[in-house]
Amino acid sequence: MLRSLTSRSVAGRLGFAASRSTSFSSNVASSSAAYRTFTNLSASTSNTASTSLRASLPHHALKLQSRYYATPSEHGDKKNNRSLNEHDEDEHKHKKKEFDESVQRGLNEARHRNAGSSLPENLKQFFDTDDKKPSSSKNTKQSEADDDDVAERKSNKAQKSSSGANGSSGGGPNGPYTEIRINANTILATIVSTYLLYRLTSPDQPSREITWQEFRTAFLDKGLVDRLVVVNRSKVKVYLHSNATGSMYPSQGGSSSTPASGSGHAAYWFSVGSVEAFERRLDDAQRELEIPANERIPVAYHEEISTASTLLHFAPTLLIAGLLFWMSRRAAGGAMGGGGGGGPGGIFGIGKSRAKMFNQETDVKTKFKNVAGMDEAKEEIMEFVNFLKKPEKYEKLGAKIPRGAILSGPPGTGKTLLAKATAGEAGVPFLSVSGSEFVEMFVGVGPSRVRDMFANAKKHAPCIIFIDEIDAIGKSRGKGGNFGGNDERESTLNELLVQMDGFGTEEHVVVLAGTNRPDVLDAALMRPGRFDRHIAIDRPDISGRKDIFLVHLKPLTLHSSTDRDLLAEKLSTLTPGFSGADVANVCNEAALIAARGGAESIEEHHFEQAIERVIAGLEKKSRVLSPEEKKTVAYHEAGHAVCGWFLEHADPLLKVSIIPRGVGALGYAQYLPKERYLFSTEQLLDRMCMTLGGRVSEEIFFTTITTGAQDDLSKITRMAFEICASYGMNKELGPISYRTEQESMHKPYSERTGEMLDFEVRKMVAEAHKRTTQLLEDHKADVEKVAQLLLEKEVITREDMRNLLGPRPFSHADEADQYLDKKGRLKRKGEISAPPPPPEDFPTPAGLASSKAEKL
Repeated sequence: MLRSLTSRSVAGRLGFAASRSTSFSSNVASSSAAYRTFTNLSASTSNTASTSLRASLPHHALKLQSRYYATPSEHGDKKNNRSLNEHDEDEHKHKKKEFDESVQRGLNEARHRNAGSSLPENLKQFFDTDDKKPSSSKNTKQSEADDDDVAERKSNKAQKSSSGANGSSGGGPNGPYTEIRINANTILATIVSTYLLYRLTSPDQPSREITWQEFRTAFLDKGLVDRLVVVNRSKVKVYLHSNATGSMYPSQGGSSSTPASGSGHAAYWFSVGSVEAFERRLDDAQRELEIPANERIPVAYHEEISTASTLLHFAPTLLIAGLLFWMSRRAAGGAMGGGGGGGPGGIFGIGKSRAKMFNQETDVKTKFKNVAGMDEAKEEIMEFVNFLKKPEKYEKLGAKIPRGAILSGPPGTGKTLLAKATAGEAGVPFLSVSGSEFVEMFVGVGPSRVRDMFANAKKHAPCIIFIDEIDAIGKSRGKGGNFGGNDERESTLNELLVQMDGFGTEEHVVVLAGTNRPDVLDAALMRPGRFDRHIAIDRPDISGRKDIFLVHLKPLTLHSSTDRDLLAEKLSTLTPGFSGADVANVCNEAALIAARGGAESIEEHHFEQAIERVIAGLEKKSRVLSPEEKKTVAYHEAGHAVCGWFLEHADPLLKVSIIPRGVGALGYAQYLPKERYLFSTEQLLDRMCMTLGGRVSEEIFFTTITTGAQDDLSKITRMAFEICASYGMNKELGPISYRTEQESMHKPYSERTGEMLDFEVRKMVAEAHKRTTQLLEDHKADVEKVAQLLLEKEVITREDMRNLLGPRPFSHADEADQYLDKKGRLKRKGEISAPPPPPEDFPTPAGLASSKAEKL
């Protein structure tokens, strides 16, 4: 009632302002009359409600109400038991005070609003602070003036709006404004989200939490409780009689009245710690109130599940499921779009190709002049570049441009470097990508990236594609062991096969690929029509190493007396079996050693130290050997050196050291092997004897042997097995080879043949051991001399060996003599004789690459 009257009063004030009422006091008078009407109406309503409530309550409730609302003469306690009339009178006073305050607040707000310029002048008179009242004639004139002002204002506003619609910049008296565009879908989603959030977080109907004491005094003692419901054994909802009104509940602090509660909604609730304790307290309270057993308050038990808590419980699962669904939809869309080359590429562009584009504007510093030691491979690649630059030269003769080429070879031989030089020299776009970039965790990403890469290449044709480490996706199909499931790698390979054999020759797209393992590639990938050419890049020979040294020596600061050509030729002789990456590492290590020593330029001895660093590892100065261990290492290395000096087919010795280097190497002997591509039986047997020299020397000079010869024994065992099982050099087994391309659990020979192999290998090693023992027994004094010199100097050179043992007892000179002086150092310019011509390029037998160092 109070709320409706207040709203009606505010509406009356607004209507009063619109009709330009002339008296403010009349409005106040009407408000006072409205208040008097409200007080009479509320009093009558209270009496009527009390009468109807008492008529509908049960007998025990009427008894409790009569006891609660009794006069002080009946109970004698005036302070705690007040009559209903006194309570209503206090409540009416409080409501009157609230009404006056609300009217005053409304007047103040209206005075503040009407003080602005938007209010007509004839209405400001009702909110003036002074007591002067304008005359009616003046008001009439002012009203007419105000009407003119309003009309003029509307006209100006219409003109401004029309000019703004014609394209002028928006603005107003307070400056320019920013246009805000709101999407209808955004507004709808915001409204729906707000409504759902409100419904989840707010109860259906408002309820108020009370305490047990408030429940007892305000409801239970008055007989207003209809029933109780225990929810989840922790919360009790209070349901009142349908005719119970909030006026019977004493308001706290007199702020507001209590809302009524019907039988269908619990307006109050309180918490309980234990259901058993609540039942005991309720029984005791009803017993004190003398409520009959058949009329006691019923208590129900109910389990409720909150919608908000349920959704919060399942929210993480729903969120993850929705995210996965969204990602799958995006990925599916990207895979479909990847076929055309212009799709979205899946989530976060995961289906797009990662190939890097290089063209004429790209600053690629590597050129063909920076590539050395592979002249034949460079010519093949340069021919591909010419195919794309001048296709008419070949097409007029009816030739077709090759689809692709595979660059294969050991690691570090320059396959990727050759591709970089192609990107720097080619006048056409160059796409570079790694084979591992096609393999992802999502299904369909690899084929999608292949399609996108080739679509991009077609767009920029003529173009070159380079796939590095293609064995990541190009392995033979059916050998992955996927047990019938989907193999993403095979799907990527199938798409690559289709794309390579699918685009026309007129599009001028060439595919280059690099791999270290050409033997594992799929046969369909290697056939003509896809990769037409197979370019093998092997380790460089002595001539190739010289060219590579010249390339890497060019940026270095060498000593003024150093001849680069002569130095490159010497270093190429001292580094047999080195790849291009090893040569680059030697040059870089020499520069680091010179800088570490504070030298202003790089000299020849820096390169010698760098070669030792690459071959044997870093010198371990902190690893101090005991005198017994040092003596054992010295005699071990002396045995290797003496065997190599007196065996005809052994490699010439360059240096022997007992300084620990690398991991587990307590000493090493450096040799200078020749560039050989074919080995005879005598050469292999001499190598076995030289390798056994360390163990045999320990057996001769010490009563016990050590574990230092483990690496030597492994080498000779493998060498003997290759002689018998692979090269067919054993008389008992005959000319037969059991070499397999890949290691397998099943041996390619029978058990009887395996026994024969074991016997012949053991026999060959025993014969080599016997021969080595006889050789060292004959030169026991020489071994003693070399060992004592090693203990004294720790490092001996070729010249020291010559002084101790004399020249090697063979008619031909060592290849090392062409580049080394008497002291074992590199010869100066003018001292070197013409080197022998480089050997022919025959394939080296596997497993027989020359050992760089003999480690103890």
